[in-house]
Amino acid sequence: MPDFLAFFSALASISIDASSPCTAPPLNAEITAVPFAHAPLYAILPESHAAINKEHLGLEDLADDEWILFPKRLQPIVHEAILAAARRDGIRPKCTHDAVTAEQAIHLVSEQVGVGIVTKPNAFDSRPKNAVLKPFSDKSLRFETCVIMRKGDDSRLTNQFVRTLLRKFNLASQPGSQMELSLSA
Repeated sequence: MPDFLAFFSALASISIDASSPCTAPPLNAEITAVPFAHAPLYAILPESHAAINKEHLGLEDLADDEWILFPKRLQPIVHEAILAAARRDGIRPKCTHDAVTAEQAIHLVSEQVGVGIVTKPNAFDSRPKNAVLKPFSDKSLRFETCVIMRKGDDSRLTNQFVRTLLRKFNLASQPGSQMELSLSA
């Protein structure tokens, strides 16, 4: 069973209280999923790359480059989405390298190993040398981050955590948007 399915199984079997995967879980009557963030994948490009000034970036712009990706075992959904989009567009990656973190991908790009394809790294605020972060335009390379929990969970701690998280991302206060979380009386 892939790792992301293990999270959903653990959640449904009461092994864990909440999780935040990079996509909505498979349909399951026992689980509630609420998306709270939407983001594209990003390319980390050397400053000398030809696609730096393109308004719309696609995988075809990286077809001649070596790709630096998250390993399939760590990010199976993201990894497969990238390769599926490449297959759909008739692109065969020249060579792929694994990077466990976005920061490692940034380092490899700065060392001229290839171009990185990552979720937006938190550390990119501290501008790395010789690299530029650029979002992909392709909608198939966009992801929702969801918080998931058991529907019948009446834990005050879990419910308060989820509500606080959603408030932080301004979803709980959106007009017409009500998330049902069970709370014991």
